[in-house]
Amino acid sequence: MKKIFFYSIVLIANFLFAQNTNTSAEKSFNSLWYVKAAKQFQAQVERGDDSQEALQKVGDAYYFNTDMKNAVKWYGQLFSNYEQVLAPTYIFRYIHALKGVGNYGMAKLLTKRYEEVLKEAEYDISTIESNKDQLEKLLKMQPQFYVSNLSINTKLADFGAAYYQNQIVFASSRDTMNLHTRIYKWNEQPYLNLFTADTISSGLDLKNVTAFSKTINSKYHEAIVAFSPDGKTMYFTRNNYTNKDLKRDDDGTNHLKLYKSKLVDNAWSTPIELPFNDLNYSVGQPALSPDGKKLYFVSDMPGSIGSTDIFVVDILADDTYGNPKNLGPTINTSGREMFPYVTEGKFYFSSDGHIGLGGLDVFESLQNESFSKPINLGKPLNSNLDDFAYVVNEQTQQGYFSSNRKGGKGDDDIYSFQRIEVPCTQSVFGQVTSQENNRPLSYSMVTIEDKSGKVLAETTSDNLGEYYFDLNLPCEQIFLIKASKEGFENSESQFKTSIEPNFINEVPVGLKKLNPLIVREGGLLKIKIGMIYFDFDKHNIRYDASIELNKIVFLMKEYPNMIIKIESHTDSRGNDAYNERLSDRRAKATRDYIISNGIAANRIESAIGYGEKQLVNECNNSSECSNEKHNVNRRSEFIILRLE
Repeated sequence: MKKIFFYSIVLIANFLFAQNTNTSAEKSFNSLWYVKAAKQFQAQVERGDDSQEALQKVGDAYYFNTDMKNAVKWYGQLFSNYEQVLAPTYIFRYIHALKGVGNYGMAKLLTKRYEEVLKEAEYDISTIESNKDQLEKLLKMQPQFYVSNLSINTKLADFGAAYYQNQIVFASSRDTMNLHTRIYKWNEQPYLNLFTADTISSGLDLKNVTAFSKTINSKYHEAIVAFSPDGKTMYFTRNNYTNKDLKRDDDGTNHLKLYKSKLVDNAWSTPIELPFNDLNYSVGQPALSPDGKKLYFVSDMPGSIGSTDIFVVDILADDTYGNPKNLGPTINTSGREMFPYVTEGKFYFSSDGHIGLGGLDVFESLQNESFSKPINLGKPLNSNLDDFAYVVNEQTQQGYFSSNRKGGKGDDDIYSFQRIEVPCTQSVFGQVTSQENNRPLSYSMVTIEDKSGKVLAETTSDNLGEYYFDLNLPCEQIFLIKASKEGFENSESQFKTSIEPNFINEVPVGLKKLNPLIVREGGLLKIKIGMIYFDFDKHNIRYDASIELNKIVFLMKEYPNMIIKIESHTDSRGNDAYNERLSDRRAKATRDYIISNGIAANRIESAIGYGEKQLVNECNNSSECSNEKHNVNRRSEFIILRLE
């Protein structure tokens, strides 16, 4: 059913059924009998027919039957002979086949060479290259699964485990004495039916395989089932088959449909199809939300982004359905998204459109009001072939998935897994730049703090403004990056680490250039204006002083969160107590002037006169100094306590 769903849903329908020749090989190919067609076209090529069409057909026949080793062989010969005239479709397929046999180097080389061609053909390059760095990181990802092949697997297709009461329901091509054996020509195996198996208490293996239900199983394909929380309703995928006939569209394609059955008197009722099925596209692979109110499914219906997309529909109280909605580009790509599975807060699916190891890979996304960026679950759960139909008990972190990987017992096999907790550690890097022109700011001070404000580390940016913290940060935690540089306002950026182990978080920081009036002296930020003069023994603001103080007013309006304090000082000439009282009156007069010009009083923390207590040179009461030296101590200071 996996392969059926891949290719019977109009992915290649127009191409397949547009052919109208009479050769035996083409008849097999057009009938989707790919095992037979591959042998026939291969024999044709080996007899000397190395035409472009023959090489394409033999490569396609193996590719559509997921025999990537032979697909690479024949696509490789196709490239050697006809590289200059190949359609983008064959470039794309060859790249995927190369990844399917683990030849990632060649896949990346071809992607780079044909990047523009593939983009023009609207293939999403990011899904097969973007990120060679991401792929290399994925290959080095620490394993977080133990996987095991089940004893119930056969040499034929076994896949798609679903939880049902204390059993597992799955699809299989195995022959049984209870069913009349009919061969599906695509892969020369019996048609798929649903089976049940008992779990073994000592582990995750299964036993006692029996046919699921004569009412549900038909002479055509049934696979991928989902049960309602109460176990009384089931949804499953089947060929468009009713009243003993297969129904086809105008091109002759028999699509897939979703069906529903209810448990009545301990028996499953005659299946009925869902209202959003259609003769012209496929709908299948159901999954239910934990509360049973949403049905997820896979389709190539109008509104799809790629070859197959995942959709969701509301199950309404009166046993009707809302309108199907595409899950959108966070989940769906230009490739294939399939086999959804939903738990409380998490969404699992398989895809060959996101960065992966080849074929279908299993991905995990956090689901709240929206979906988080999908995370590839890595080896050994994923391989260079197809890995899909992931189901899990989140409490035990045990479950099942299906794969056609090398080393299995047959076609598709069911595997059990135990997910292990892997320490989730990450690093962070970024660039410090000027907000005015986006130029890098070298030698900026950069610190990282946890959410409590504890400084974890500090560094300086390099000559390109870049910084890096390799601290093994825990996943899904909040941190703060702070940056500072002389002549610029301090800045900070909060970020949350990803759910992905070994992820490198990028946190850029932009610094705004300080107003020229703001300077740093003695470790303090100050507002530097001209001298403020007062008449002898007076504290009223003169006109020349108001010109300078207006600069303070304008600056504080430019920085609406700025908080300052005012300090006034005198020289040592005169009585100490008198000087202190006079400077204090002048400080408060300065404060009142600023407030009177529209600055809130709470933005000036204090206005204090210190007289001659804080001289900046040696000119104290016992020293003889020139007027110039004494005048240095006569000053008003505006100290910035808060800038942001």
